Amino acid sequence: MTKQIQQECARRRTLAIISHPDAGKTTLTEKLLLYGGAKEQAGGVRSRKNAQDTSSDWLELEKKRGISVSSAVMRFDFEGYSINILDTPGHRDFSEDTYRVLMAVDSAIMVLDAAKGIEDQTLKLFEVCRKRGIPIITFINKCDRPGKEPLELLDEIETRLGLKTFAVNLPIGDGPDFVGILDRAGGALHRFERVTGGRYRAPVSIGGLDDPAVREAVPERILAHLSETDELLAAAGSELDAPAVARGELTPVFFGSAINNFGVQLLLDGLLHHSAPPQPRHANSTPVDPTEAAFSAFVFKIQANMDPNHRDRLAFLRICSGRFHRDLRVRLARTGKILRLSHTHQVFGRERETGDEAWPGDILGVTGQADLEIGDTLTESKDICYDAIPRFGPECFAYLHSTDTQTYKRFNKGLEQLLQEKVIQRFYPMHADQRIPFIGAVGQLQFDVVRYRLEAEYGADSRMESAPWTITRWIDPAAADHPALSGYLSGATRVKDDLDRPCLLFETQWNLNYFTREHGEVKLHDTPPEI
Repeated sequence: MTKQIQQECARRRTLAIISHPDAGKTTLTEKLLLYGGAKEQAGGVRSRKNAQDTSSDWLELEKKRGISVSSAVMRFDFEGYSINILDTPGHRDFSEDTYRVLMAVDSAIMVLDAAKGIEDQTLKLFEVCRKRGIPIITFINKCDRPGKEPLELLDEIETRLGLKTFAVNLPIGDGPDFVGILDRAGGALHRFERVTGGRYRAPVSIGGLDDPAVREAVPERILAHLSETDELLAAAGSELDAPAVARGELTPVFFGSAINNFGVQLLLDGLLHHSAPPQPRHANSTPVDPTEAAFSAFVFKIQANMDPNHRDRLAFLRICSGRFHRDLRVRLARTGKILRLSHTHQVFGRERETGDEAWPGDILGVTGQADLEIGDTLTESKDICYDAIPRFGPECFAYLHSTDTQTYKRFNKGLEQLLQEKVIQRFYPMHADQRIPFIGAVGQLQFDVVRYRLEAEYGADSRMESAPWTITRWIDPAAADHPALSGYLSGATRVKDDLDRPCLLFETQWNLNYFTREHGEVKLHDTPPEI
């Protein structure tokens, strides 16, 4: 069995795609599915009439706004490899969902806009990858538009991210002059032809710098500039060092245009060589090797109502070790309860099929298990309990009210479901005269998602009333009864979260600074402390 697990691990790749909003992350996801043979036609983020929608942006709200608001899982087989791609939201308001996805992957594709380079949200997501030691493959997108020079972009990655770079390929021209990619390893020029809407594979012809057909098709000034850039990188650039890539110290860089399918095939081929197979995961701070015989997995996402015909609840598992087979009996580490995993699914966007078998690195969907929560460990071993997934402190707060007594039950059901998905968090005032709970979220757009889903999925109208707080801090359990917390607090409110952990909510950073200056002995935490 161990040998079979090793073989299955070696051919698995589980990757997240991260970027700042509008860098082309979801478009690239669609094109990887197209070139990987998972789709015959790529969808568009903002689809035209009669055009196909994207596989990853399946929520109606995502289709209307043209942005990702929830992470999605796509799995396909390519050249003997089993690839799981997780498309993540780029907007900072959904960063908690993205963070949980990054806990479940072994590598990441970082998408940059060729004109904008490193943007704020890209920087934040990169820091999460750095802390986890996740190898990063970089794709510099939108080379079909005027942008920065390749050398400038590579230097920006190195100076702003502290990450060495190796340009696997280079763009031939840019903007309207962009016609293809130079594969630096073999010196081959891949010239592409645009296809309508980028929905099908782009025709490609391959030649060398000295090929007469290439010199006739590509202006001499572009070829000269390309040769100069290649020579500079060969003389002064970093070498491609596989161990450095695996440690997250060096990133292979690919150039292209996802919307036009330029460079997508080269990126897909590169993923097989530069991305990591399943890596050990820490359980009780001890690494669990994926080749261990005992099955183990953790829940990193819960999504309700993916199938409008059944309105069920799907828990996404990242398999970490052992072999899964349907009807496997596992232990829920949080409670000790034994569960039988009978209703299991391979997931592709919102589509699913029965999952009878899975291996480390795979993402599996489970229905019919209402006890599961995000962060839960499922295992055959009593010794494995994976480290908890930390929560972000909300920065936006509001009171959410049902506006129709006839739909009050549906409102409550929908709200409870969204709380289980950890789209939002619920808090309770600790003052006797304030008993109405309220909700908190990382960003304002999360509230829009909540109200939209309550109406669209549960038929419940709602009204939202903003609250003044902007900062959450959890009180250390040892300081919960400190006298400073019993009286009036300027610009702060004492509350409890859903697990009865005491918190302080502050209206401004000044209020937080004032409290810590006056009561430094009261220890506060950015994330909930374990009790």
